[in-house]
Amino acid sequence: MIEEIAYKYALANAVKYGGKADAKAVMSKIMAEVPELRQRAREVKSVVESTVARVNAMSLEEQLKALRERWPELLEEKQAEQRKPTIETLPPLHEAEGGVVVRFAPNPDFVLHLGSARPAILNYAYRLKYGGRFILRFEDTDPRTKRPLVDGEVNAYDAIREDLKWLGVKWDEEYIQSLRMEIYYHHAAKLLEMGKAYVDLCKPEEWRKLRNERRSCPHRSQPPEVALELWDGMLGGKYGEGEAVVRIKTDLSHPDPSVRDWVAFRIIDTSRTPHPIVGDKYVVWPTYNFAVSIDDHLMAVTHVLRAQEHSVNTVKQSYVFRHFGWRQPHTLHFGRLKIEGATLSKSRLKSLRLRYDDVTLPTLAGLRNRGILPEAVWDLILSVGIKPSDSTVALANLYAHNRKHVEPIADRYMYVPDPIKLVFETDVQLESRIPLHPTHRERGVRTYRLSPGVVEVYISRRDAKAGSLVRLMELANVEIVEVRVDVARGHLRSTALEDAKRADAPIIQWVVDPVEIHVHKSAGLGRVEREVGLGERVLLELEVGRIVQFVRYGFVKKVGPREFVYIHD
Repeated sequence: MIEEIAYKYALANAVKYGGKADAKAVMSKIMAEVPELRQRAREVKSVVESTVARVNAMSLEEQLKALRERWPELLEEKQAEQRKPTIETLPPLHEAEGGVVVRFAPNPDFVLHLGSARPAILNYAYRLKYGGRFILRFEDTDPRTKRPLVDGEVNAYDAIREDLKWLGVKWDEEYIQSLRMEIYYHHAAKLLEMGKAYVDLCKPEEWRKLRNERRSCPHRSQPPEVALELWDGMLGGKYGEGEAVVRIKTDLSHPDPSVRDWVAFRIIDTSRTPHPIVGDKYVVWPTYNFAVSIDDHLMAVTHVLRAQEHSVNTVKQSYVFRHFGWRQPHTLHFGRLKIEGATLSKSRLKSLRLRYDDVTLPTLAGLRNRGILPEAVWDLILSVGIKPSDSTVALANLYAHNRKHVEPIADRYMYVPDPIKLVFETDVQLESRIPLHPTHRERGVRTYRLSPGVVEVYISRRDAKAGSLVRLMELANVEIVEVRVDVARGHLRSTALEDAKRADAPIIQWVVDPVEIHVHKSAGLGRVEREVGLGERVLLELEVGRIVQFVRYGFVKKVGPREFVYIHD
């Protein structure tokens, strides 16, 4: 055991410092991991010195190869530390020193995914960095085209709250826009009274023609009392869908036609498409830009961080702030986040008609069920940071961050995919003491004793090659002499690990007295492949939800008595 630990830390130290390990540093690591060895310090020191000399005689390439093959987590941990993003790496915000008021404002027409996690994390990160308030605001004022998702199976309001709690994002205040309709009506009436808005009765095609010609609508010059009378008619149900809208007066010569006198309120027949919270109580609904403008002011939002696609909305909203004489929040736009190997399109994800927590989906619930930790999502989002251009990352990036977090907590177990029986004889008792975690030996070991005589174990078929020598991990070195359809036969060569190293024999996993284990692997959106293999019997005793690592296979999460979901390698 001492030789193995010394070799591990000598390799890690050598790689860290350009190819030369330091014996004192290695000693320190060993004593920290196995405190009981302090009583054998002289013996340990001798082993460490000889091991360090052997490692230092290797080239850096050889050291890297050995570390990558035996203890890749140490190499990945070192690389992750060098590039680990933090809240402090975010660019500073203008006028934020006294604290910020930021908001995350999802439309509850679907659950959160990796893309929508970005504004949630970035806004909350600045709340943590500067202090202040973080607001959760559900923007649900379109009961027809962006109808809130509330049915028997999914309540998006609750699902979003659950996702944020899982991410560790805590909100100081919560608002639901559909419950604030009277507030929006009040401010609409004030704008109409000030002559900063008007009720447009033009047909849509007539309005578009005038807009494109940069000409005013005939209703634009209506006096406030007429506008307020028409407004009362809208609220009273005098007009149907498309017959009347409220427009904000803007610059009719603005180069972007969508900015010219944009719609602040429209009529939606909620008798046909009732809102899941307020039903058919209202038929006049504020548009996104109007409701956001009013709320950002009333909630004293100081900084708005949102996607670049909203840049034109920032321009539109500026007219509301200008008309009321309010100060507009500082706004910072960032590019779209794209994930290679996954779609972040709400419409596409909805069309799949899968459970929103399906492990093949990039929804936060799906990632959570699969075994991705919230810390990994934070690391991914912070590593992308804030920049105006679009960012594309691969799911492999998320897995790399997750691996860094699950590696220290995931105990190791042996699992054999595509198993074949290996039979050999021994005239001595074989004993294997397998640690639950190679760098946390205090967690304990599992001991397997194989009595003299004919031994039967199971290995992966890929490892069963006639004429090869294999090292059964922590047990013995076996030469395979024959491979048939359902059984491989061999003979015991020796038990020493050094013999396997000298012969460059691969270290393979094996199981004895196994149980059938099922591993479910994502094969694309909505597609899961089920693999049947053999694992250690102790796997049946693990609690559901536990994340472990199958040796030479990958990290998995237990989801049933014999069922595991593959997370990543």
